[in-house]
Amino acid sequence: MNKSHQIDMLHGSLLDKILIFAMPLAFSMVLQQLFNSADVAVVGRFDSYQAMAAVGSNGQAINLMINLFVGLSIGANVIVAKYIGKNETSKINDAVYTSISLSLISGVFLVIWGLSVARPLLTLMNTPEDIIDLAVVYFRIYFLGAPFIMLYNFGSAILRSKGDSSRPLWSLALGGVVNLILNLIFVIGFKLSVVGVALATVISNIVSAAMIIYFLIREQPPFNLSFKKLSLDKNDALQILKIGLPAGLQGSLFSISNIVIQTAINSLGSYASAGSAAALNFDFMTYYFVAAFTQAAVTFTSQNFSAGNYERCKKVFNLTMLAGTITTGAACAICAIWKTEILSLYTVNPEVLRFAEVRMIHAVAFLWMCNIYEIPGGVLRGMGHSTLPTVIILLGCCVLRIIWVYTVFAYFKNFAVLMDVYPVSWAITSVATLIAYFYLWRGLKK
Repeated sequence: MNKSHQIDMLHGSLLDKILIFAMPLAFSMVLQQLFNSADVAVVGRFDSYQAMAAVGSNGQAINLMINLFVGLSIGANVIVAKYIGKNETSKINDAVYTSISLSLISGVFLVIWGLSVARPLLTLMNTPEDIIDLAVVYFRIYFLGAPFIMLYNFGSAILRSKGDSSRPLWSLALGGVVNLILNLIFVIGFKLSVVGVALATVISNIVSAAMIIYFLIREQPPFNLSFKKLSLDKNDALQILKIGLPAGLQGSLFSISNIVIQTAINSLGSYASAGSAAALNFDFMTYYFVAAFTQAAVTFTSQNFSAGNYERCKKVFNLTMLAGTITTGAACAICAIWKTEILSLYTVNPEVLRFAEVRMIHAVAFLWMCNIYEIPGGVLRGMGHSTLPTVIILLGCCVLRIIWVYTVFAYFKNFAVLMDVYPVSWAITSVATLIAYFYLWRGLKK
């Protein structure tokens, strides 16, 4: 097996390897969000706040289905990592082909879904009348690029299963640069507004996916890819679905609760939608540090659990929790302290800025708490227990938020009160997930 771009997760020190794995992954996702947020920033500064609101308010609706299938890529990561941990080299290539096949199937489904539901879904979300037509256009164009989003995510999952998180970073970096340049050309030069930033996003996704596929084609066996040999192994596909579907459903149901919250935001008007959209970019960026260390927890645990290194799995939990909380906390502090300066890059409208700063203080500043439930959930998924953490997180971070919108927010009708649902739900979910983790870990040791 080719050792290039590979981390030995089964032997030696752990912290340095976790950091080598997680930090490029975190920066790749932050970089992606920075370039994606250029969509919001460019139309906000060079077009109108309505265009900014139209692009930004799409986020939760888009994530509704994208997260479901991106979650499946976690299953691909775990299956390939499991075969590496068991040293079952002959099965790795079948898992690679199955993963890429599933990505293409998922992408085609998402194109059809996105084109069909754009206006009904955005209407259901109470998207303001002055932005809904622009929002529908962005939504539909965005989903034309779904097959390339899926190829990138599944292909990256394959590379990360062996510890390679650097090449997915460079793939995103190049795609992001393309996105930023095309945003400026299409919006400022050709005055394409929302259409321009949507087209730039699709093209950037094509570039990132093409690089990942190029890397896989040039990989040495058993990680190499040839489209002529694409196949779907039934057993691998079922295992990917078993592990990835709960994670994907968690992401989608998260999006449902966030759609309910976005609907509540939209009821407060276009200024609230635009302000929330600006701050939401930093919500995503800080969360990506959580996601990176959670992915490290999944991958390192999966390999070591499959190899029977159970005490090493415990160390993975401790180290990813510590490193994830520290790095995310630093990112949250930066967003809270320099909120006005950062948000001014997106808008100079004082009313929009006011709403954005409220979200930064009441939600983004506390996002480090997500580590406390996401990382235990990631470790459990790495050990093959995907359903329980999903159920707990859905109850704490989805059901509770929906209840909050229809009770607490309905009574106060206040944007700050609406944002308070985030730290409240994170705290409750963290306690429940930790209890589940220690209970299952005690049972495994016995």
